Amino acid sequence: MANDIVELKVEGMTCNNCAASLNKFLERKGLEEVYVNFQTKEVRYRETASGIDREKVRQGIHKLGFSVVDEDSDAKGPWWTLERKLLVSAIFTFPLLMYHFFMMAGVELVIMENYWFQMALCLPPFVIGFLHFGRSALSSLKGGVPNMDVLIFVGSTAAFVYSLVGTLLWEANYIFYETSATIVTLVLVGNWLEKRAVEQTTTAIGELTKLQVETARKIMPSGAVVTLKREEVKVGDTLLVNEGDKVPLDGQILEGEAAVDESMLTGESLPVNKSAGDQVIGASVIVGGSVKMEVTAAGRDTVLSQMIELVKTAQQDKPDIQRLADKISAIFVPVVLSIALLTLLLGHFVFGLAFGQALMNAIAVLVISCPCAMGLATPTAVMVGVGRLARNGILVKGGQTLEVFSRVKKVVFDKTGTLTTGDFRIRHIEYHQPDEAQANALIYKLEQHSSHPIAQSLLREMASRVNGVAVELQEVEELKGRGLQARDQHGHTIRLGSDRMLPPQVAGEPGALYLIENDTLLATITLADDIKADAAETVAYLKSQGKSAVLLSGDQEAKVAEVAGYLGIEEYYGAQLPEQKLERIAALSAQGPTAMVGDGINDAPALAKATVGVSLSNASQVAIQSAQIILLNGKLEYLRKAFGISEHTVLTIKQNLFWAFAYNIVAIPIAAMGFLNPMWGALFMAFSDVVVIGNSIRLRYKRIKS
Repeated sequence: MANDIVELKVEGMTCNNCAASLNKFLERKGLEEVYVNFQTKEVRYRETASGIDREKVRQGIHKLGFSVVDEDSDAKGPWWTLERKLLVSAIFTFPLLMYHFFMMAGVELVIMENYWFQMALCLPPFVIGFLHFGRSALSSLKGGVPNMDVLIFVGSTAAFVYSLVGTLLWEANYIFYETSATIVTLVLVGNWLEKRAVEQTTTAIGELTKLQVETARKIMPSGAVVTLKREEVKVGDTLLVNEGDKVPLDGQILEGEAAVDESMLTGESLPVNKSAGDQVIGASVIVGGSVKMEVTAAGRDTVLSQMIELVKTAQQDKPDIQRLADKISAIFVPVVLSIALLTLLLGHFVFGLAFGQALMNAIAVLVISCPCAMGLATPTAVMVGVGRLARNGILVKGGQTLEVFSRVKKVVFDKTGTLTTGDFRIRHIEYHQPDEAQANALIYKLEQHSSHPIAQSLLREMASRVNGVAVELQEVEELKGRGLQARDQHGHTIRLGSDRMLPPQVAGEPGALYLIENDTLLATITLADDIKADAAETVAYLKSQGKSAVLLSGDQEAKVAEVAGYLGIEEYYGAQLPEQKLERIAALSAQGPTAMVGDGINDAPALAKATVGVSLSNASQVAIQSAQIILLNGKLEYLRKAFGISEHTVLTIKQNLFWAFAYNIVAIPIAAMGFLNPMWGALFMAFSDVVVIGNSIRLRYKRIKS
């Protein structure tokens, strides 16, 4: 059906160029939202009316040299694996390689002096390499992005064909079977090491996927409890979750109390106590207690699914630093082929080298070159960095976000709910009439009709002050931006709200709340919003890193100034309307990369407008949609971790690219001048990718100060 999202698992992709050729093929066929990830072997696209059908997509993928793995097929995968290819190739290459070393030592082996016998030993590795690298090389050429396998295929084939000519002529100087076989075997060794190393960069995805719960216990209307698969659970279902169980999906607690371990999702090490009305995240663990919960999100809408999706797609958004590498990689193979041809022609015709020696120099140029290292430099580092962030409950949208975030010099904070707790407390109540209990009861009753955060805070605090006094209110209505209004049983008008509710003859001050009966002031309520414990430490950290903090709030100027003064923030703006906030963010972003830190709900427009939006919201869908970085635990201290890991990820990318460029700049001239045997060239090339990936893996365990 058109417009469906199709997901496939594709084997055979070994590098970014493989993914790029497959990506181009799918886009040319009219498919949209194409996503190809060679590390996770995932291919995803959206079907369109003008695109080809699924069977033709499978056939096209097969023609490119890759294979689609069916979900219903054997989970063990194909029998003819990379490991088996390597084993067979190594068995036949070993005697050829040993004979080469024996000859260098002056030891003669009569049977190995038969060139037909050498060819028989070389044939299995050569055929394996011809098919393995040839198919990949051909697919990359078809896709318009030639990869490293083109160089390996040309080099090993040239050595084999030249040796075959020598066998037919029975000319010892033409025999280089050991070179052809060794190139194939050593490159397969490199691919095997690379495959194992790449798997370590994707462990974050595996760890998150393993968190998903397979079954859930649903409470039926009759009261019976039945076990369902996760996919069968729907939004609105009531589930039973006992001590020791994982929460199957996102939801809200209906009954019961529990201590919930959310560490794998939010990075918060201590269990969180939750009761009726609280939200729970799928895959968190009930370490104490038992609850009944209503499912509020299922499938792709759950927090865990969003986390997995963001981690999977992280490398799709390439950092600017990778663009130069991509441009060079695109022309790298043709350039290397040209250098190899020049090495052959100049070496033989200009410098008088024997054709066989000139050919070996050219083959050395082909096999020492490594465009894959440049292709792996960024995605492997990004995958590890994003994975480490995810394990700390920090979601990041793509590699470009990491790079830009690492360069941020100005961090703009919202006040309420970001630097302050958002849980208001009563600092003082001044009663202007003698009946304090009646005033408390009116405040409590009125605030029951509002969902505003201040109202919820007042309800909690006033519950203990009512002292059993009951009042009846009618015609309760919420006056937007002002407060609440109602009528009591005697027909009096009761109002509770800001100074805008006061009659003209009564003076008030911004920020306080007033309880009024008709035109008589009953009570004045002064509120306080506590500053978060880690706010001052976070601002101090930013200053120590050469970054400046800015406070931007819609609250009264005096309150904003008070918070800014306490935290040491020099630049602040109060009484900002939503459109003014956007103007401020735009102006600051124009000066340089600027991060906006907010709670992800009412700050969504500002988060989207900033260079990088950082949401402190706990699992808010709005946060995930509007911000580029989401701190699932809602703690400011994790902002420091986000900066630290982002900066070290970009540093790792730079190190990887430096190695990839430096390796080729040094190695290719050495090979062209004849100082490098093709077999050693194959060995060095095989390990160059592993060096890049190993440096990326190091980021996973590296100690980062924050």
